[in-house]
Amino acid sequence: MAHLVESMAYVAETPWHGLGNRLATHQPLEVWAKQAGLNFQIKETPVRFMTESVGSLGAIMSYPDNKVLYRSDSNAPLSVVSQRYKVVQPREILEFYRDLTEISGYELETAGVLKGGRTIWALARTGQSSTLKGGDVTNGYVLLATGCDGTLATTAQFTSIRVVCNNTLAVALAGSTGAVKVRHSTTFDPAAVKAKLGISVSSWDSFMYQMKGLSERKVKSTEAFNYFLRVFSDPNNPAGLTNERAMTKAMSLYEGQGKGAELASSKGTAFGLLNSVTEFVDHERRARSTDHRLDSAWFGQGAALKQKALDQALIMIA
Repeated sequence: MAHLVESMAYVAETPWHGLGNRLATHQPLEVWAKQAGLNFQIKETPVRFMTESVGSLGAIMSYPDNKVLYRSDSNAPLSVVSQRYKVVQPREILEFYRDLTEISGYELETAGVLKGGRTIWALARTGQSSTLKGGDVTNGYVLLATGCDGTLATTAQFTSIRVVCNNTLAVALAGSTGAVKVRHSTTFDPAAVKAKLGISVSSWDSFMYQMKGLSERKVKSTEAFNYFLRVFSDPNNPAGLTNERAMTKAMSLYEGQGKGAELASSKGTAFGLLNSVTEFVDHERRARSTDHRLDSAWFGQGAALKQKALDQALIMIA
């Protein structure tokens, strides 16, 4: 089956699907733009249609309320949007990181194009890192992504990645999702997004304080079962469980089959419960392909399920 990933570049380990151009560290943004396939523009043109008359084609007409977005390099169409739609260019995604990489010590790790250009992203490591008991290391990242087909607002997300299993989890504080979303009906202002996102040491320390609390919260078997029941149940579904297979798989990851499940931070703890769900979403959940799974884990239903798992885990240490 065809991959969602059209092109990408990365440093360090080979990504989830084995595709992409591997780069040396500390490459300039111009190199990233070329190697990640982000060196094109999203162009606009009016929506036009051709009328018909008896026995022949008629006039070419315009529809003024909408416009077509297309790629400058291939002329491939991307979407039809309203005239109010404000495009965020691929280069703007990379430029967001210029001062962060040149001044603040951030390092781009992946960037690329999904769905033929309809989704664009870049992920940078912040340099923040914490270790829980048992040598369980978690690193901080910032993810920036945008879409041009109406499915994704421009989203900046402070994200953590657990090294032992490569699980991703949004950093959520004070009841927020940890994300800043800019609708395409408004102008993308990188400085304002960074200010709202709160890319700071204090945010990371607060998040890891929560993770430390989860790693110290011992869990009984009945508590574990009830946790999974809450996470994998749909309150809008009278039948209760939306996916018993998913719940069973996540439980098996928690009980020892998951990567890092036997570490002191995870074995028999609320942190282990949370990581069993994040590993399930990132690596085990049924999907048409591994990159379809990643698209969901970052931007779709998988991301929502991980947020629910985090919320339920934090209740246990409230």
